[in-house]
Amino acid sequence: MDGHFVDNISFGPAIVALVRRNTKLPVDVHLMIEHADHYVPRFIKAGANSITVHVEREAKHDVAKTLRAIRGAACRSGLTLNPATSFESVEPFLDKIDILLVMTVHPGFGGQSFRPEMMEKVKRTRDWKMKTGAKLDIEVDGGINPDTARLSIQNGANVLVAGTSIFHAEDYGEAIRELRGAK
Repeated sequence: MDGHFVDNISFGPAIVALVRRNTKLPVDVHLMIEHADHYVPRFIKAGANSITVHVEREAKHDVAKTLRAIRGAACRSGLTLNPATSFESVEPFLDKIDILLVMTVHPGFGGQSFRPEMMEKVKRTRDWKMKTGAKLDIEVDGGINPDTARLSIQNGANVLVAGTSIFHAEDYGEAIRELRGAK
């Protein structure tokens, strides 16, 4: 988060590099920033395995060119849909990405309520994936807890991003087990 595209600031490439040095697990980066094209090379160099960018015009980059740069670096590429963004805005790129991230809250701040009406975008992605046989991860982020995880999975999501429901729990392990039990 850069404080411009969303009104908050978070981790940069230096933190990604630190995480990369301390794990062999995949490092997934969601850039909620203006000018993602300018920063993508820095996150690639820092060790990101996948980079997801926004399709909204406020992101101020050439989406197709940015996706090519991500893929050209052997990273998984993804696009994000904010709640107000139509599914049609990502349709031209679906065959060029590995991840479609459907935001079920307005990005930038944790603790917001899950918006179930976003499941229509998840279903449309699932239908496209089934029709084409594409290997596309359908990711949901925002307000994920055991109930919303179950709903997201039922509608076609196979990747969930949970923040508040884990970090506000007394026992992180138990919170994660509860989410995993949502299947």
